[in-house]
Amino acid sequence: MSEKAPPKKRKSALRADALTEKLDGEPGHGEKAGPRDDAALKQAVLDAALSDAAFDGITAAVLTKAGARAGVAADELARLFPDGPLSLLEFYSTWADTEMEKRLAAMNLPSMKIRERIAAAVLARLSVLKPHKEAARRAGATLSVPAHAGLAARLMYRSVDAMWRAVGDTSTDFNFYTKRGILAGVYGATLLRWFNDSSENEAATTEFLAARIENVMQFEKFKAQAKKALGNFPAFADWGKPKA
Repeated sequence: MSEKAPPKKRKSALRADALTEKLDGEPGHGEKAGPRDDAALKQAVLDAALSDAAFDGITAAVLTKAGARAGVAADELARLFPDGPLSLLEFYSTWADTEMEKRLAAMNLPSMKIRERIAAAVLARLSVLKPHKEAARRAGATLSVPAHAGLAARLMYRSVDAMWRAVGDTSTDFNFYTKRGILAGVYGATLLRWFNDSSENEAATTEFLAARIENVMQFEKFKAQAKKALGNFPAFADWGKPKA
């Protein structure tokens, strides 16, 4: 009987070793997870804030509550979002732009006409915002306040610039600015329509966007025709010159 004792001890030791290995592989045991970087911390705060933002908007109280939920200390929260809720709103917009770019990168954009690419870009960004549409609406309301006009303009420019670059625009001349200015008007109007769209599959927004793009295309066509026609007329500076 005494000769069988050692195997039992070895079996118990093996079970203990297995348990230790299992615990080491679980959170809180063995090696600790590395610290989250600033981007991960900001993302965690944004994720925690969006549900409350749908009801209260992006406010200082929502930011503080989201920071606590995400496990971010108050001093760290102040460092990550130096302008408080406005910094969170800016990160929200930047995040939406990045997610839009990822979705567009997965599409076969080269096979599309330019109007189709632009429509895809606008709809891709709206699809990113859709899971938290009410929070996006509240964010838009905050940016519509005159005091935040500067921030609203910067974020709009970044968004339409990201759209144009994602669909392959490489212009560097004056068209660079006119394209972004025109798209800002199209996207801004479509965003407002989307906020109030309760139609099935938001078809009304898609139709509205198509109509706005068609308006732009017709204007560009008219502009090209007018430029060609006016090319046959003398320059205004020459009209007042005395005849030879």
